[in-house]
Amino acid sequence: MPATPRREPGDNHSVSTAPPAALATATRLAGPSATLDAVRPLPGGSHATTCLIRTATPRREMILRVFPAGDPAAADEERALTAIDTLGGLAPRLLARGDEDGKTPSWVLISRLPGTADIIPDDPRHWAVQLGHTLARIHASDIDVATHLDTVFDRRGYRARLFGPAARVVDEAWEKTITAAPLVLTHGDYQSGNVIWRNGTLTGVIDWEGAARGPAGYDVGWCRFDLYLLYGRNLADVFLHAYEEAGGTTVGDPHLWDLWTLARSHETVEDWVPNYRDLGRPDLTATELRRRHTAWTHELLQRRHAP
Repeated sequence: MPATPRREPGDNHSVSTAPPAALATATRLAGPSATLDAVRPLPGGSHATTCLIRTATPRREMILRVFPAGDPAAADEERALTAIDTLGGLAPRLLARGDEDGKTPSWVLISRLPGTADIIPDDPRHWAVQLGHTLARIHASDIDVATHLDTVFDRRGYRARLFGPAARVVDEAWEKTITAAPLVLTHGDYQSGNVIWRNGTLTGVIDWEGAARGPAGYDVGWCRFDLYLLYGRNLADVFLHAYEEAGGTTVGDPHLWDLWTLARSHETVEDWVPNYRDLGRPDLTATELRRRHTAWTHELLQRRHAP
């Protein structure tokens, strides 16, 4: 029988929600003499409960992500991580996935990448440049790895998911620009909370359950909006310049992709409060997120309709 894991400060929630089968699997993967040493919750994210699992003899660390019962995200992450095969160390490696019966939480065990999330960097400009360079690297990967993945239009980017003042502009450009753009491997939720850092250097990208084939602008606009919420338009532009410079290409009409992001997030932006709060930005309240969403929408629509 595995030993009871040592609980570190704040561990109670993760220990109580970690499926016993996942803990047993992690211990088994660590080695025949391994024991479960600690389970520690990790901040950020609202979709999955994420925790660090550490074993002793041998000492090994891995990440457990637990999703609500009936949620297909565990299967989606398994499919994505199997397809991309770490992207040369940029993404974690899939270690195991729990069986799903639709009645109990589903889960995945993945390798731990070195580093931690950081949305309050000492040098925001250098931070944004690295975000741009890394996304360009993802989009430049062989599209064949994504052959068996859905398109973004089958998932979070479907046409009916357009709301708010930006929706009409995006809908009018749907066939001519949005769906006509070349497809690349997209992360699906590329933003600062899904990237990890070590000593100021970007070391990996996590949370791949939304990976799909889609236009590059799908990820670019999403990350730009995240940076706008955190630091304003100037840093969003720094990111875009770094992305285009590293990839040797452009996304065409960046403000159209920005507006697609705003139309997709119009009804949900307030739900992002826990993500930002847990990573050190409690000032981004629901009211403030809505204010910034409205301001960015208004600014972009004004630019688009300016003579």
